[in-house]
Amino acid sequence: MGLFALTGCGAPSVALPPSDGVFDYQLGGTADEMSDGTPIDVVARDATAAPLDGAYNVCYVNGFQTQPSADWSEHPSALLRDAAGDPVRDPDWPDEIILDPSTASAREAILEVVGPVIEGCADDGFDAVEIDNLDTWTRFDISRKGAFALASAYVSTAHDLGLAIAQKNAAEATRPAHDDLGFDFAVVEECGAYAECAAYTDVYGPHVLQIEYPDSLAEAGLSFADVCAYPARAPLTILRDRDLVEHDDPAYVSEAC
Repeated sequence: MGLFALTGCGAPSVALPPSDGVFDYQLGGTADEMSDGTPIDVVARDATAAPLDGAYNVCYVNGFQTQPSADWSEHPSALLRDAAGDPVRDPDWPDEIILDPSTASAREAILEVVGPVIEGCADDGFDAVEIDNLDTWTRFDISRKGAFALASAYVSTAHDLGLAIAQKNAAEATRPAHDDLGFDFAVVEECGAYAECAAYTDVYGPHVLQIEYPDSLAEAGLSFADVCAYPARAPLTILRDRDLVEHDDPAYVSEAC
């Protein structure tokens, strides 16, 4: 489904997502077509879900915070801790603990848990992975150098498995993420609401998958039509409900530019 591009000297070629067609973001529940029956060309799903036949599939992996179902009991050094020694939780997602990639040993421990998840994405037939929460170094007391070293390890893992890998958010890191770390494309949330889209499209060109949410647009005083008219928006830009619910949920929202 995707376009092919070399990911660096000696690296295998990987398929990039198409820059046209129908895109859907399905982390809260999956569907094989849009609510009106339209086929889906590009879809992002959680690593626990199956890819969609006939589409370009992006596998969601939380690479810098823990997933609620993941067991980190054998890797205590991988968790960020406060002054009292307690694990630091994301205040917006309190069931997720922040990972601390500041040391080589901690990064090795993190990869022992997350690496097999990425391998599972490849084994299941996904085309790419998106690694969430790269920006933890901007929100918590984490080494930027360590975060980038872990990101680089994720890129190498994905490429070795024949997967493309997407930078997820972190507008301030787009140039080094692409040029130095080797990310292939971007999956971004709310860049229209926060006027950050050019940071991604200037670096990744048309290979940006953009998701907006009604609440953040309202807070910014914008409509989705305003975002669609923004010259720097991604070719594949959609509006979804914040919880990414399934079609039959009353809270379901889905529009596309």
